[in-house]
Amino acid sequence: MQQVPMTVQGAEMLRVELTELKTVRRPSIIAAIADAREHGDLKENAEYHAAREQQGFCEGRIQEIEAKLSNVQIIDVTKIPNKGRVIFGATVKIVNCDTDAEVIYQIVGDDEADIKNNKLSVNSPLARAMIGKEIDDEFTLHSPSGDIDYEVLSVEYR
Repeated sequence: MQQVPMTVQGAEMLRVELTELKTVRRPSIIAAIADAREHGDLKENAEYHAAREQQGFCEGRIQEIEAKLSNVQIIDVTKIPNKGRVIFGATVKIVNCDTDAEVIYQIVGDDEADIKNNKLSVNSPLARAMIGKEIDDEFTLHSPSGDIDYEVLSVEYR
């Protein structure tokens, strides 16, 4: 199976969620199922069916996280010497050459991507256009609304 890149922070977030699911959520669902069973007939017991459904979602999420963590390639950019090149995990400040609008993005794995927090998926068109560029390099993003020219202002490995 192909390894998926992920930052140290992203892998830690998944591990924390997995621990919470296994140690807190799963036991509370089991207790809810046991409590619902005591109420009698399981066919007409809404609490029981709701708890079983929650158990299914919880177990599915646990399996999903374990599968992701088994195929992850953790990349710690803080241990890579910064030569000013845009790579996975780098925090990049770019400017739109037409509007002079500046924005800062961190290039992260698909599971970590969160555009509201300026975390850009490595597989997004903008990140793919930036990868390999250096400070002061210009690049063009081909979008449905037309081509947009950007310039790389800074690259940090943090």
